[in-house]
Formats: sequence, structure tokens, C-alpha cells
Amino acid sequence: MSQLLKEKPLISVIVPVYNGQNYLKKCIDSIESQTYDNLEVIIVNDGSTDGTGEICRHLQEEYENIRVILTNDEGVSVARNAGLERMTGEFVTFVDADDRVFPDMISVLYSCITETDSDIAGCGFFTWSKEEEMKDFTPAAEGNSRKTYTPAEFLTEGILEGNSRCWSKLYKCASIGKIRFRQEITIGEDMLFLVDLMPGVCRVAEIPYKGYGYFQNPTGTMNRDFRPKYMDQITCWELAREEIGRMNIPGMDEERQGKEQLKSRVTAILIMAIMLTAGKLARLSARERKRQRNYIEICHDKIKVEMQVPGAVKALSKGYRVKSAIFAALPEVYLGLYHLWKDKR
Repeated sequence: MSQLLKEKPLISVIVPVYNGQNYLKKCIDSIESQTYDNLEVIIVNDGSTDGTGEICRHLQEEYENIRVILTNDEGVSVARNAGLERMTGEFVTFVDADDRVFPDMISVLYSCITETDSDIAGCGFFTWSKEEEMKDFTPAAEGNSRKTYTPAEFLTEGILEGNSRCWSKLYKCASIGKIRFRQEITIGEDMLFLVDLMPGVCRVAEIPYKGYGYFQNPTGTMNRDFRPKYMDQITCWELAREEIGRMNIPGMDEERQGKEQLKSRVTAILIMAIMLTAGKLARLSARERKRQRNYIEICHDKIKVEMQVPGAVKALSKGYRVKSAIFAALPEVYLGLYHLWKDKR
């Protein structure tokens, strides 16, 4: 081992996987092809029932820096937390098992996090759904367009503007400490993890370089028909609003007006989450909507309450203002019209 390699800090890469026999190998190969070569790779096999376990065994034989942890089909948050408990690196990053990373992503993020003295460094991502799309894409050089944020700035300009993913980022392990992914929800756990981190970080850096290949899975959670766990889309933003409301981080406006404006913005996102959930319910058949009546009522009750939060409706786009108003006044009419509209597309 060269002296240069010895001087590089260890970076942990946590890869949760459930029934990933069709894609895990290529994901791990992309991690092992990184130009940054002092890595430990922690695969967390979350109770897979296909051939994932056998593939994990072969990968351990092929690569000496791989460790495999077993969990019992408890969800991605439990799997990531198990990896955090077992990691030994100075830095950590997360890669989902159906995604890929380009060869220099970790090197680029490491340079960014160290050169800006940040606690978190993130890059852009490329979305793909076919193998040829991934093969044909070449990420452009990052240039000098990196940007740094205070925690308050990243909360308002990053997380609340959609940069709420935990992957495609490199973290100082010291900045994570005992913070873990919330295991009680299945949607929005990435966003809440980042929100929970903000009070303990000093700086976040972002670069537009697209070093992460995100697989657009047609069977992913957001593309499935409504199921009760989809209500977590709403719950995660209710939890975020509570957390942000009591948060005290450097740079956050402590004046009442600033806090109220922030509450309005988060509530507007919460309203959109309610309407997205209502849209999922609307796509069900009339018979199935009747069976899920309780969730329709929950969404209806919530939209009426949240639209009363000062400034929330004003923070919505015109389209969401109209949709929210119709659903609040005439929920059955809205769901029926939405269902017909989607059927014709």
C-alpha cells in the first residue's frame, strides 16, 4: 500500500438492498471502480428472499473491502441505520442498490468537502431507466461552480426546494453523530435525516456535477398504486414542520416574521403532499376508493386545516391553489374528475 493511500481517510459506503439480485452486482462494481480507493463497502441485506444473499457472498469473495450485514426486512431506514452503526470511516456516503455511481464521484465529493471545509458535500444526479442510457451518459466536469451554504440557507434553498435526497452526498461522520434515519416512516426519511442534521453542521457544499446515476424504477414506491403507507408522504412533512419550528441553527431568522414565513413555506409543501396523496386515491377504482374512504377523509380534513395557516395558500402555485380549493370544498367531485382525467391520458 502506497504512502499516498495510507494518508487518505477511510470512506464508508452504505448500500441497503432488498431483493436486488438483478442489479446489486453492477451497483457494487461501480463503487469498486471509484478513483478514490480507500473505501469500505457495507452492504445491508434487508431480509432478501431472492438470490441477493448469494450475490453478496460472491461479492465478498471478489472484493476484500466489503462487509455484509443482515437485517430482517425492516425497511431502508433500519438498513441504513445498521450501516451507520457498523461503519468505521471518517466520511460516509449512501448508494441505493439499483443505482450506479460514476468513477470519480467520491473523489470529487471528497475534494469538495475538504476544500470548502464543509460537513456535507453533494453533487447532481442523472436519471436513467434503460441500461443504454447509463452507458451513454458522461458527466460534465464540475468547473468552478461549487456553492456553499450555511445550515439555514441549505434548509431554505436546498431541502425546501427539493434537494432532500440523502444519496449523492458525502458526510463527515462526526457531523452525523448519533442522528439516524427515522424508522417509523417509509417516504420522506431522506428529507427528515437532512433536516435533523442541520443544527449540528456548520457548512454544506453543493456542485452541479452529475456523478450519481439514479435508476427510475417503475415499481418504486412513488410509482405504485395507493397503499396506506403512502400517507407517510404527508406525515414526513408534518414532522419536518415540527422539527423546523423548534430548530435553532446559525443564520436562521429568529424574528417572528421569519419563523412565520418559514412555517408558511413548509405548510405549502405539506398541502402539495396531501394533494399528491389525494391524487393517488383518485386513481383507484370507485369500489376501491370506497374501501379507502377513511384515508380520503383524513386527507380532506387535513387540507381544510392546513389551508388556514397564514400565507400557506399564497405560497402555492396557481394550479395547486385551484386543486386544493376544489378538494377542500367538494372532495368527491375532485376525486371523480381527477380519475376521469387520468383515464383519458
